Amino acid sequence: MRDTKLTDAELRFAEIIWANAPLKSAELVRRCEIALKWKKSTTYTMLKRLEEKGIFRNEGGSVMAVIGKEDFFSEQSKRFVAETFEGSLPKFVAAFTRSKKLSQTEIEELYRLIEGHKGDS
Repeated sequence: MRDTKLTDAELRFAEIIWANAPLKSAELVRRCEIALKWKKSTTYTMLKRLEEKGIFRNEGGSVMAVIGKEDFFSEQSKRFVAETFEGSLPKFVAAFTRSKKLSQTEIEELYRLIEGHKGDS
C-alpha cells in the first residue's frame, strides 16, 4: 500500500467492494449507481485510484481486494499511533482513556489482547 489514506468517498466505495468482493465490475457499477448515485465513469475512475493505492485489483472484469478491510484498518491504526503518539501504544491508551472510562469488559478484553501478544513486535 503506497498511499493508504482514503477520502470519505474512497472509503464508502471501498466498503462496497469489501462487502461484496469478488464481484464483476458491471455489478460494482450497478451497486455504486444505487448506493452512491455514481455514473459508470466515476466508478471506474475511483476503482483505478484505489488500484493505484494497492488496495483493489480489477482483472478480466472481476474486482477483488488485494488488502482486506481488517488488514487495511490495522495498518491505519498502526500509522496513526506512530504519527500521533511516537509509536507508543501506552500513550495512545492514556490519551484515549482521559476522556472515556473503560468498562470492566473492555479492561478484561485488553488484558486478553496483551496476554495473547506478549513477545510480538
